[in-house]
Amino acid sequence: MSDTIEARHRKEQKDLQSTITSLKKQATKKTRKNVNNKCLDLQRDLDEKHKKELNELNGVSTQDDFSPEKLLAQLELEKTEQPEQPEQPEKTEQAKEAKPKRNRAKEKLAKRKAEIEAIQAQARLELENSIDYKKIEQDSMNQILSLQNLKVFDIRPDGHCLFASIKDQLHERHQLDVSIDQLRLDAAKYMEGHKDDFEPFLFDPDTMQQHNLTEYLQELTTTAMWGSDLEIKALAHVFDCPIKVFVAGASPIHFNSEASLPELKLGFYKYSYGLGEHYNSLRDI
Repeated sequence: MSDTIEARHRKEQKDLQSTITSLKKQATKKTRKNVNNKCLDLQRDLDEKHKKELNELNGVSTQDDFSPEKLLAQLELEKTEQPEQPEQPEKTEQAKEAKPKRNRAKEKLAKRKAEIEAIQAQARLELENSIDYKKIEQDSMNQILSLQNLKVFDIRPDGHCLFASIKDQLHERHQLDVSIDQLRLDAAKYMEGHKDDFEPFLFDPDTMQQHNLTEYLQELTTTAMWGSDLEIKALAHVFDCPIKVFVAGASPIHFNSEASLPELKLGFYKYSYGLGEHYNSLRDI
């Protein structure tokens, strides 16, 4: 199993290098910086994926397909099923002095109890050594927002979260009311008119394929597809304003920073929400 996974990892790394080389060759002077950043993201994501798979492969697994809950339940059952031993009448002095009979049920019970304690100890050890990425991210974001005099306006975590966050920011900072559907259409229209700025980034690391821009924009405008940096960049130009995205443990990401209208402010979360990557709107305190 280990050899198979390592072989697949080597192939995926080789394929990714080919893809990165291809993307860099397609980059223009104007898009080279963004292409390089995208390549770094792809490499980091693949490395994290491989590390996670190897950790899972090398993790501690239990034998005999039992869990602590199952064993505890079985222990209780065995306690109730053990029959009480009736008192035996005294027979002879020899019987009184006979060696006690080995209690195999009691030995089995003690063995299983030891197994449960071992599993619980291992679970406690793993919990102590595990990294709580959610807490780290939230603590970092809280510190960043406090320094910036910002507060989170929670957005529903779904495929529309980026556009819902920008919708709230436009209302708060530009006094504009724009629907989520309209924001998707506006982003698609801008991307269609500036293909060279967006096509190099339409790469799917899961399928290792380049997206067709027309198909991508069709999905963007007709489904609840998650938004990304591409849509943020497009909408920053549509509304002629800077957009700043705050990220835990990193410097903010700036889009269209030279624009003159009030800046929109978003928070990006990777670990804090069950569905994965998420955007919230950040309002002034």
